[in-house]
Parts: sequence; structure tokens; C-alpha cells
Amino acid sequence: MKRLQRRSCLRWYTTTMPLVQKTNGLFKRTETLSQESCDFRPRILIDVSKIDMTTTILGFKISMPIMVAPTAMQKMAHPEGEYATARAASAAGTIMTLSSWATSSVEEVASTGPGIRFFQLYVYKNRNVVEQLVRRAERAGFKAIALTVDTPRLGRRESDIKNRFTLPPNLTLKNFEGLDLGKMDEANDSGLASYVAGQIDRTLSWKDVQWLQTITKMPILVKGVITGEDARIAVQAGAAGIIVSNHGARQLDYVPATISALEEVVKATQGRIPVFLDGGVRRGTDVFKALALGASGIFIGRPVVFSLAAEGEAGVRKVLQMLRDEFELTMALSGCRSLKEITRNHITTEWDTPRPPHPSARL
Repeated sequence: MKRLQRRSCLRWYTTTMPLVQKTNGLFKRTETLSQESCDFRPRILIDVSKIDMTTTILGFKISMPIMVAPTAMQKMAHPEGEYATARAASAAGTIMTLSSWATSSVEEVASTGPGIRFFQLYVYKNRNVVEQLVRRAERAGFKAIALTVDTPRLGRRESDIKNRFTLPPNLTLKNFEGLDLGKMDEANDSGLASYVAGQIDRTLSWKDVQWLQTITKMPILVKGVITGEDARIAVQAGAAGIIVSNHGARQLDYVPATISALEEVVKATQGRIPVFLDGGVRRGTDVFKALALGASGIFIGRPVVFSLAAEGEAGVRKVLQMLRDEFELTMALSGCRSLKEITRNHITTEWDTPRPPHPSARL
């Protein structure tokens, strides 16, 4: 069975991922920065015998700038779901973000043991539900809210429509059990799209960022920013940080890869709040790119779910260790001994001012 799981996961990764990352028919659904879009400029003859990857996020010290993004319904990937992910993130000394639409509640995840955890929030039409959920997360020891702001409506997810996606009957959205909001009914197209249309508040605005600050002491991260204009407003609204995200390239076609939008957002904040990258990270070299472009850290989603499906908690531990090892090696080979030594001068991108050709190129 485990062998079958691993084969299925590998097939999923090798066939589905390229389709998501590249042009798909008439629709551009881009999540990652292609290898051709970024070159490294490593520095040499620097003592890299000791590499320090530790960092502090919103006052919490973690082992590396690689954190776990919110991904919904993890028990569809593995029976232990969010329990396994929480334990793996804690063992790696990093942050896990729990989805509102988790198949384990905030209290259940907190019961897995110590760890630094953030809570991703969708704002429902019933604000009493939102307030209750935020307070539960705070009581359970969660340290920050990642407010998703790019989903007033669900994007057209054609695979979900084709498959008439809904939760299996043995699973529920655990955070909403007892509120008649935990079940997702079958629909003629996507059960998830119907659920979102019926429950998520389309009137969400910047005023609600400030409202959230009145009902919780947890810092608010605004997740789903990809423009400098919105980054400046987020600062003015009192956000504690920004997560640059295009929702895994599943919301709006023709939006840029998150790492392509990152630098614009970083420049707009002028260093007043931290900016994080969510999505598109597949290797430690991608982590280095993001930090060189100004990110304070990155969040990974799909790699966690794929490894969870393949090997449960052990798989998530492996993928976090793999990314850590690759990132450490990239730092060493680039001549960086700490995160603060990673600078914009360590990379060039496709949008940089072209450099004049070397004289030999004219021969």
C-alpha cells in the first residue's frame, strides 16, 4: 500500500506539477519562476564552515525561513492529516499555518504538542462565526492570523468542476462542526465553489483588517497581495506583515508568479513590515531567490501535501529537511553565512536592466 501511495504521489508530482507551473492551454497559470528567469551571482573565498539559517518571525525564533503554508482538507491526503503536519513542523523547529478548512480543528492541532502555529482565516458572512473562530485559535495558542484576501469568489477550477469535487462523507471541516457549516454538499459542478459562494463574505474590505485587530491580540498577516498599491494600503491598515500569494495559481489567470511580484511588494512596504512568499518553492535554491528579492521567509504548500500523501508525518519531515539541506548548500556556495548576508546582488532576474554584452560576444 505504501509503495502504491508513493508511486501515485510521484505520478501526481511529475504530471500535474508541470501543467500548473507552465502555460495551460489558453490560460496562463504560473506559480514558479522558471530556471531561465533567474541567475545566481555567487561570491567566493568566504569562510562558510558555519552557516546560520535561524530567523525571527513576528518575534518567534525558528530554525530556518521555511514555513508551512495553509492547505485545506489534509486528511484527504493521509488519515493523520493536519496532526502529522503539525508534528513534523514542530520537529523541524518551524511554523505551521492551519487552514480554516482543515479536517482537524484548532484545538485538535494544539493537542499534538508544542509548536509555533499560525491560523489562516476566511471571513464568513456570519461575523459571529468569524469572531468565535478567531477567539478559539487564540485560546488554543495560535500566534498569528493569516487573513486570505484574494477569494471573494472561488476561481474557476476546472478539475473540481469536472470531478464535482466535495469532501468525502467521512470528513468534515472540523473548525465549523456544530455550526451547520462543516459539511460540503454535492453540487452540479464544484461542491467547494458552491460552499464558498454560500458562506464567504464578498464585502470583505480593508476596514475588516482593522476590525480583526479589535477582536484579537494576534498580529494580522494579509495573504494574497501581489501589487505594490495593495502593499502600501496593507501597511496603512495596520497589517503586521504581507504574504505574497496567488493562491497556488488557481484563482485568476494571467497573474504573475508570486516570486515575480515579490520585489514590487517589498519595495512598496519600504521595510515597515515583513513580506513573505507563499507558493512556487520546490527547491532550496527557490528559498534563496526569495530572500535575495527581499522576502523575510517563505511558505510551502504543495510539497507538504504531496509528501504527506506519500509517507505521512515522515514524508513531511523529509521534505522540510530536504529543503533545509538544499538551502544551506545554496547559501554556502553563494558565500552567505547568515540570512542577512543574502542580498539582491546575489541574483539577476529577467526584469533587471540588461547588461551590455561582453566584448568577446561581438567576435
